[in-house]
Amino acid sequence: MSEEETKVEAATEATEADNSATKEAAPKKKGKKWPIVVGVVVVVLIAAGAGFWVWHEQPSFCNAICHTPMDPYNATYDQEAGTTGIDKWGNEVANTNSMLCVSHKVSTDQGGAGATCMGCHVPTLSEQMSEGMNWVTGNYVYPLEERSDEDLTEARGLEGDQFCLNEGCHNLTRDDLIEATSDMEFNPHVAQHGEIACTDCHKAHRASVMYCTQCHSEAEVPEGWLTVAEEKKLQQA
Repeated sequence: MSEEETKVEAATEATEADNSATKEAAPKKKGKKWPIVVGVVVVVLIAAGAGFWVWHEQPSFCNAICHTPMDPYNATYDQEAGTTGIDKWGNEVANTNSMLCVSHKVSTDQGGAGATCMGCHVPTLSEQMSEGMNWVTGNYVYPLEERSDEDLTEARGLEGDQFCLNEGCHNLTRDDLIEATSDMEFNPHVAQHGEIACTDCHKAHRASVMYCTQCHSEAEVPEGWLTVAEEKKLQQA
């Protein structure tokens, strides 16, 4: 074989070797994209999950996903604080601060709790599944029936008082409450006629009621609140 033929053969072998190396390297180069793809998918899922959880805390979630009967309740929550508004039945409320759903959503820097729906309504997984099934089958009343503090804490195995009196909300005892309202002529927190539940006076989606006026018509009534007689006249849808 001549020297020229030898060079041609060597060049051909080199070209074939380069092509083979390129083919072998190509899949490896392509394979390096998978960690990037997986990383992007993970980031998207985390962002979507975080966004969903934030929405889960808002009234719009309750209404959009399960609770069609939540419409009247959402309407009360969406109102401005310290104004004339409406309750869950459409009755006029002299001062929206008398409804806990409004007064508690006020931001902490403005003296409120900055609470959302899920700050008070803390359902268990079984409750959420049960409520979801009731919504699908239409097995619910409209609007939803009013619930006591015991109803709202039952699934979590708590006492009724713990709905309000806990470290995350009002870190107080019954005695602390008595002291806080000791300047009132008829102290509503003194259990002189037997202990009453917080929700007997404090209402979330309608004007709160001064329980003492059931017997003492002269008892002081906070701004926007109702007497027991006025409560009985409410138009309930």
